[in-house]
Amino acid sequence: MTSEKSGATIATVTVAPADLSASERQSIFVYLGVLIVLLTFGSPSGGLIDIPISFFLKNRLHLTAHEVATFRLIVAIPLYLAFVFGFIRDMWNPLEMRDRGFMLLFGGITALLYICFAITPMSYATLLIAVVLLTGSFLFVSSAQNGLTSMIGQQHAMTGQISAVWNVFLSIPTVAALLIGGTLSGMLEEENPDQAVRILFLAGASVMTAIALYALWKPREVFDNVRVEADAHPMEDLMRLVRHRPIYPALLIWLLWNFAPGSTTPLQYHLQNTLHATDAQWGQWNAIFAASFIPTFIVYGLLCRRFALKTLLWWGTALAVPQMVPLLFIDTMTQALIAAAPVGLMGGLATGAYLDLIIRSCPRGLQGTTLMLANSLYFIVVRFGDVLGTHLYDRYGGFAVCVIAITIVYALILPALLLVPNEAVATADGQMRVM
Repeated sequence: MTSEKSGATIATVTVAPADLSASERQSIFVYLGVLIVLLTFGSPSGGLIDIPISFFLKNRLHLTAHEVATFRLIVAIPLYLAFVFGFIRDMWNPLEMRDRGFMLLFGGITALLYICFAITPMSYATLLIAVVLLTGSFLFVSSAQNGLTSMIGQQHAMTGQISAVWNVFLSIPTVAALLIGGTLSGMLEEENPDQAVRILFLAGASVMTAIALYALWKPREVFDNVRVEADAHPMEDLMRLVRHRPIYPALLIWLLWNFAPGSTTPLQYHLQNTLHATDAQWGQWNAIFAASFIPTFIVYGLLCRRFALKTLLWWGTALAVPQMVPLLFIDTMTQALIAAAPVGLMGGLATGAYLDLIIRSCPRGLQGTTLMLANSLYFIVVRFGDVLGTHLYDRYGGFAVCVIAITIVYALILPALLLVPNEAVATADGQMRVM
């Protein structure tokens, strides 16, 4: 639970974690893990769908790097407003099933949208409209998962373990989707454009149907251990969110961590145009990069129970600042694939700590809003960072300037850590006070 004395005061309460047995804890992790895996595969902005679309734009519609970045900027409009979907999640109880209601209702709607667009002749405009509508519907499902996961982490004083589990289960399907997405793109090159998109969208429909069916299951170990916190007073809750000081440094750090100008479109064009990577190799690079986070996520899950979050934030940031520097020393695609591993390893501890901090900083009953606000910031800074990185890449004719820009931005996280209230980070998992 959270406790606030006033909007301008950080109220700190020491609470004992709920007494969960090892089997209950494991059941919660497995339930959330399966849900996260399904969502990652079904996301219109995820690897399974997004990677082939990026290749479709580049190879079939022959868009330039700047044009691809602009397309991504436009279709991400619902993602910039993700906090609105999170707020609706916190205020609304569809079908009297709460989070499961969002999963059932909007999982089914998103599946139907995928099917509708699968049978629609595809052009640039049609593809743009399809991704925007699919993303909007999908965000209701994503909000339910974000709110449920963070609420469980807070209520059972295990935000660090939830962060580790969340990141691991997010990374596993991300790696698979990247590998499948790159390979699928190559396979779809042999099909006509409409047939290629049809196959892609029907795959998305299958995953979203599975999510809707998953919502029908209500495991006792999960939902009997969740307390409803929402009061459903929209204006009062909005003001409470605005006055909740701990979220501001947490979101600032998250913003800086994800503003990596040049890490998407310019990196793809650098690897494919300069180092002559194939579509499959671009997918492999991203897969190795994402997979390399997993060992440090697991380590974070162990460390968070022994060390205060404050310590892990500083350790993680120190490792993360030079994360992209190895890319300055690659001259071949083989070297790039090797470099992807240390680049990923250097970022895992920081990612786990930053998500842990956001979950701890959520005000009571507004977990969906806060986590989706973090998602909004993520997509805003990623998309605009992509545009800025593309501008730097085009203007200076190389990827080195992007690496320099990313390193400078990451270094700014160090002074931002000083803004974090000590009450939010002074304890390890199991000792957490909720703010």
